[in-house]
Amino acid sequence: MSRINAVGQKFDEGRLATVLVAPIISEKATRVGEKNNQVLFKVLRDATKPEIKAAVELMFKVEVASVTTSVQKGKVKRFGRSIGRRDHVKKAFVALKPGQELNFSGEAA
Repeated sequence: MSRINAVGQKFDEGRLATVLVAPIISEKATRVGEKNNQVLFKVLRDATKPEIKAAVELMFKVEVASVTTSVQKGKVKRFGRSIGRRDHVKKAFVALKPGQELNFSGEAA
């Protein structure tokens, strides 16, 4: 089954279900969220902004105003003699339209 957004692009709902990896819940993310009415998500590295917008609207039944993304480079870490690297992470800053709200705490509002 496919889903069509406001611009007329088609998205596969199976793909949209995997685009959002996890919400980012930290002090910094909470501060950003309260200040700009944004929610932070960890997303797939190859996810596009229209895909992220469609996925959030589909999963949480909210209206999205805009999506901003950034790629956080993985840190180089040492484990004794061997050197490893953490994976790169793509973050999505999803701005919700006024009056919209997402709640991850599990409490009914």
